Amino acid sequence: MEKVFVVRRVASKLHATETAIDNAMTQAAELMADALAARKELNLSAVVVDDASAKIVAAIKALGEARTAMVEAHSELNEVKLRIGVRTKMDIEEKPPLLQDAAQTTLREVG
Repeated sequence: MEKVFVVRRVASKLHATETAIDNAMTQAAELMADALAARKELNLSAVVVDDASAKIVAAIKALGEARTAMVEAHSELNEVKLRIGVRTKMDIEEKPPLLQDAAQTTLREVG
């Protein structure tokens, strides 16, 4: 198989992974906001949900670290692509949807 097709396949998976991490971060942030709003609605003490809030914050931090690692991997893979002599870029039509579009799609599918 030609190098360019292999590179495009990997690039597609890379972009999908980056989008998945961004979507997970969005969902986790929305969870945090909803949990805080629910605490107020139910008139609960902050102490009652403190452990759960800390776990959500830890998950968001881990997702942020995963995103940073994926961005670094993206850069490294771009260097590999150039070293093996592939100079092509993905066409605009092949790029994954923007985070905003992906988040709206997810919300529409759930609702």
